[in-house]
Amino acid sequence: MPHKLVEDFNTYRSKMNERILEDDQKIIKRIFNLDTNAFAEGALDVKTKELLGLVASAVLRCDDCVRYHLEGAKKAGCTADEVTETLGIATLIGGTIVIPHLRRAYEYWDALNEKE
Repeated sequence: MPHKLVEDFNTYRSKMNERILEDDQKIIKRIFNLDTNAFAEGALDVKTKELLGLVASAVLRCDDCVRYHLEGAKKAGCTADEVTETLGIATLIGGTIVIPHLRRAYEYWDALNEKE
């Protein structure tokens, strides 16, 4: 059973994505599709793309995006060392304003790695 933090995030995200997409708004659907395709295997592997997404999300201070890319990084096989080094780069680039998001990122990464 996934950690409650992870389960709650994914349940809410799925529910609201369904709600958003049911309106059949062309621009929003295209943005969702672009996001999906941007993180597919290409010249860069999925693992690298997820770590890049994690840096950008932390610097932009988007907790939902950080969680999304932490899950993607885990699924892509990233190690704890790779994730923490990536978060270190994000904090360096983003500055101390990123620290609250860094705390939540660590909390979520720990939740993703909690034993079932």
